[in-house]
Amino acid sequence: MKNFDPIQIRKDFPIYSNIEKPFVYLDNAATTQRPSIVLNELNKYYTQFNANVHRAIYTIGEKATQAYEDAREKIAKFIGADNSSIIFTRGATESINLVAYAWARNNLSSNDEILVTEMEHHSNLVPWQLAAKATGASLKYIPLNDDGTLDLNDPDKYFNNKTKFVAVIHQSNVLGTINPIKNIIEMAHNVGAKTLIDGAQWVPHGHTDLSHINSDFYAFSGHKMLGPTGVGILYGKPEILDEMEPFQTGGEMIKSVSMQDATWNEIPYKFEAGTPNIAQAIGLGAAVQYINDLGLDNIHHYGERLIKYALDKLNQIDGLKIHGNQNQRGPVVSFEIEDVHPQDLAQFLDQDGIAIRAGQHCTQPIMNKLGVFATSRASFYIYNTEDDIDTLCESIEKTASVFK
Repeated sequence: MKNFDPIQIRKDFPIYSNIEKPFVYLDNAATTQRPSIVLNELNKYYTQFNANVHRAIYTIGEKATQAYEDAREKIAKFIGADNSSIIFTRGATESINLVAYAWARNNLSSNDEILVTEMEHHSNLVPWQLAAKATGASLKYIPLNDDGTLDLNDPDKYFNNKTKFVAVIHQSNVLGTINPIKNIIEMAHNVGAKTLIDGAQWVPHGHTDLSHINSDFYAFSGHKMLGPTGVGILYGKPEILDEMEPFQTGGEMIKSVSMQDATWNEIPYKFEAGTPNIAQAIGLGAAVQYINDLGLDNIHHYGERLIKYALDKLNQIDGLKIHGNQNQRGPVVSFEIEDVHPQDLAQFLDQDGIAIRAGQHCTQPIMNKLGVFATSRASFYIYNTEDDIDTLCESIEKTASVFK
């Protein structure tokens, strides 16, 4: 990792030269910044070959289609999948809802159980609540331990012959916990259940080889991995996608239409109705290329270094409590500081040019488990430094002194 230099990396991100100093961005779990390569690809599409894809035989239409499908291929290789299994969506939220509507409502009944965890983002919880209500299935969950890990000591308590679908977050957006998803998927498959993994927090930070983990579905978002907003990915095993009904209908996803009936296009196009998010998809392909050029191993190890440093420094602050397991976690930390409301802390830090997240992080069940209304959260990525963490800690101590 000797060539991995965050100061040099920052030069690839225009926001660092366009915002007045100081600028310490520590809200990467919510969204990352965009490098010039991504912004340039968006501009190139709109200024050089702005056209719809798959439908035109003129030159710029063919260029647009080629760039769109090249992005699909890059993303497929990035996660160890086939092109036909990669569906472009608006983000992980839409990806999960697609499965909840197109698979769950057609395959679950009142005798079945859906299994989630107490750690889930609302995007991987509420769709299954609605699917359970629509089908009569029961919604069960794996609880959290006090250290922020899942209670998997007795899997038979959760995985049984009624379990038909298991939806689990890969890495917690609050606690940073990295879940043993390969083992969870194996437990699910052993009882005949299908699986979906919410990889929105994990994919930017570590290798994802879907041929190895063997999940039936996998979802993630582009904007959390240097790509544009408004684009995400749903991976599905081709044999399962083939059997599913479409989530949305319209142009592109059809093979033939009469006044009485319609048949569907082949996958993945069956699930990409209408004009797709072309520019965003091309931008996500550029983001994947940028990450590949940096090296995911480098990114992962640097994230481990930053979170270790952050935990060490934060633990030295009087009255500060960190939530979650301090060992197996990604580069995100949620905490509370005695006598300071998280929103007050975020506002005071903002005055020092520091951006963190404050609130419930779309995880009210986690907040209930922790016995708090909200937490402060700092999350790190490739352009952050140990100096950023020092600045964060100094500002927290300064703010805490105001509220004493």
